[in-house]
Amino acid sequence: MTEPLLSVENLHTHFETHDRTVHAVNGVSFDIEPGEVVGIVGESGSGKSVTARSIMRLEEPGKIANGSIRYRGEELTEATDETIRRLRGQDMSMVFQDPMTTLNPVFTVSEQIVESLKVHDNPDHQPLREYLRIPFLHDRTDWADKRDRVVELMSEVGIPNPEERLDAYPHEFSGGMRQRAMLAIALASEPDLLIADEPTTALDVTIQAQILQILSDLRASRDMSVMLITHDIGVVSEVCDRVIVMYGGQVMETGTTDQILTQPRHPYTQALLDCMPQQTERKEHLATIEGQVPDQLGDIEGCPFASRCAYADAACQSAPMPVCDCGDGQEAACCALDRVPDPTREAVGVEGSR
Repeated sequence: MTEPLLSVENLHTHFETHDRTVHAVNGVSFDIEPGEVVGIVGESGSGKSVTARSIMRLEEPGKIANGSIRYRGEELTEATDETIRRLRGQDMSMVFQDPMTTLNPVFTVSEQIVESLKVHDNPDHQPLREYLRIPFLHDRTDWADKRDRVVELMSEVGIPNPEERLDAYPHEFSGGMRQRAMLAIALASEPDLLIADEPTTALDVTIQAQILQILSDLRASRDMSVMLITHDIGVVSEVCDRVIVMYGGQVMETGTTDQILTQPRHPYTQALLDCMPQQTERKEHLATIEGQVPDQLGDIEGCPFASRCAYADAACQSAPMPVCDCGDGQEAACCALDRVPDPTREAVGVEGSR
């Protein structure tokens, strides 16, 4: 059996506040295989983005309190800053949630892609004069040579007429174009693992489908693993091989995309699917999940979904959640699984998810 590309085991990431500790990620475990696309879904506040940032070792001001993150067998929680920089520059990349606040407004998009190329070439040494492009001091020839590669990357992510957009600034791009630019920056390092945090948020359905198609094409052409974070279950049906459902900083259910969409076992997964528009008859009110995502403050006991679950009993409020084997690799962490119906559903798609 081959070693996973990424292995996360019992990960705990905490944030200290004036009152108590926030357990943003509370014992998350999963693997990502080479060439696999894994979707992580859940409501806002479920710990998805903090998990991704922890993997990239960008968890500050949070702190990894416990657990293991291994990339190709290398333990990242104990790695040096130099090792982390090398991995970020050459092996792992992340597309952040809001491209407008991530892209630097004072540099052109092409300059920011070139910067990523330079970091990839030499992740351990980046002179300040090169980063600032100080006149007469930085290597203008090197920057000019890399612009050809920038055109290739911009074309690869679907930016039309890239030669004409080399001098464009982020504010001159639309939302979908900025998301493509972020993908180009991430791909410049030729990563084996791409973490995409809500890459389709705030985009209309047409552009959303285009971004997902680009991710699918890139996975195929580069044999790249992708960790796709989203709150929209419909999105994962387009590109993901496997799905991890998170809630309250914990993994509720894992399985293949078909298992999660057609035979969900955990009450939370079923509730998410019930909220999909295509599950509601015309002129009927859309289904919602009553209650709120827990704040994760202080000591955490029992199932975080218990207060919103129709099948919960007293044990669910305080007892540890057992991880139940549902067959064929599907698992659900639930105390009340024997009381939860085992439904068979039609798969949901991205076109009906908005």
